[in-house]
Order: sequence, then structure tokens, then C-alpha cells
Amino acid sequence: MQITPPFGFREVVPLQRNHGVRMPAPGALPDFAPVTNAIPLSYSEFAVACRDYPLVFTSNDEGKTYAAVAVLGLSRGENLFVSDGHWEKGAYVPAYVRRYPFCMSRVRMNEVEQQQRLICVEKSYLADDGEKLFDAEGKPLERWAPIEKLLNEYEADLDRTREMCAILADYALFEPFTLQASTPGSAPFTLSGMARVDEKKLEFLNAAQTKNLIKKGIMGRLYAHLLSLDNFQRLLARRSARPAAAAA
Repeated sequence: MQITPPFGFREVVPLQRNHGVRMPAPGALPDFAPVTNAIPLSYSEFAVACRDYPLVFTSNDEGKTYAAVAVLGLSRGENLFVSDGHWEKGAYVPAYVRRYPFCMSRVRMNEVEQQQRLICVEKSYLADDGEKLFDAEGKPLERWAPIEKLLNEYEADLDRTREMCAILADYALFEPFTLQASTPGSAPFTLSGMARVDEKKLEFLNAAQTKNLIKKGIMGRLYAHLLSLDNFQRLLARRSARPAAAAA
């Protein structure tokens, strides 16, 4: 059995009912959070995440498939929403971060991906004296209910995100774009590898395509994405303010 850990996780193992888990303190962040400039985003998060972050699409297979991400920084290893080990108060914390150290993983048997998904945990968080999430009979304790709910809802949401991206790609609505900018006291930089929806192409969709986008709730998320692109200016302002804040 092979389990590939998600981005940011080191080594995950299936969660057993007799496991003890060192639960993170409230507000604690995984190690990858402060050094991640983009984080996966799911279908239901668009409405709230668009208030704080630019929401864009990326592809790792030359446009065959796409994923949605929230942009957190303007260079590799930069998260402009984390300082002193804490996410900025009032800013939305993506579910990808909130679920840590748990995740749901697909299993590969003999190099073939299985349909079943396992609830896994970061191996380094297992400890004999850790918190038990199930009783001696294997029944879930109260602490486990909200964690399981988050994991299941997030995984189902990712499926809806994949469907949304597939539809937008099938309708040829994606276009690549690059951000070129500079901040006071620094050299110009380029942020590439992103795609956005070409709003002008929407008027050329046929009636069935437009109806499908509305029926599946994609149209609203599409405009949340387009409106969120203005947040690149806010990221630039954040980056410019950081040195001044550090000096103060």
C-alpha cells in the first residue's frame, strides 16, 4: 500500500482508533504555512477567501487539468499573512491549513490508485501519551466529530472544485497571465504560472453552457475569482509595508 502525502505534509499514515495524537495548540500553524506562497482552495471557500486573497488557477500538466489556489505571497517561500507563527487575525485561514495534521489520502495498490480514501495523520504527531480520539470500544469521542466533519466536507469540496475546473477548461475559458511588479527598494519581479478566466469569452458561451455554469453554482465562483484579482494590489501593499513594520 502506497500513500503519497499531500503538499506540505512529510509522512502520513492511516489513523487507527487506538492512536494517540499530539493535537496542535489553538492557532498553531503547520511548518509549511509560513513558507507557502499559494495554498489549494476548494469550491465552498471562494466566497469568503476572495475577500483577502487573489484566487487563481494553476496547472501542472500543461493545461490538461487545473486546480484553484489562493495566492498568499509574491515570491517563493513568502506568506504575507503569517507573522510570528500566527495567521493574521481577521484573515480567512484556508481549510487546507486548518485540517492539519489530518488529511484524506487515496491509496495505491500495485501502482493502481484505489477509489477508497483513508483518513490519515502526520506520523510525527502520533504519541503514546497523545490525545485519544476514540474510546476503548473504538467509538468516536466528542473531539473527533468536528475534525471528521471538516475532513469529509473538504474532500467532497475538492471533488466539486475539480469538476468546476474541468468545465471551465472544457469551455476554453482559461487564459494564462503573468504579474509583473515592483515594490519600493526592491528589484522588479515576475509571478508566473497562473491562469484566470477570460471574462470576454463568457459572452460567446451558448445557452446550454451558460445554464450549466449557473446551475452548478460555478458562475458565482467565477466572478468571485475575477473580483479577487484586485487583491494583488493589496499583496503589493503588504509586501511594501513589511520592512517598515519590522523596523518600527
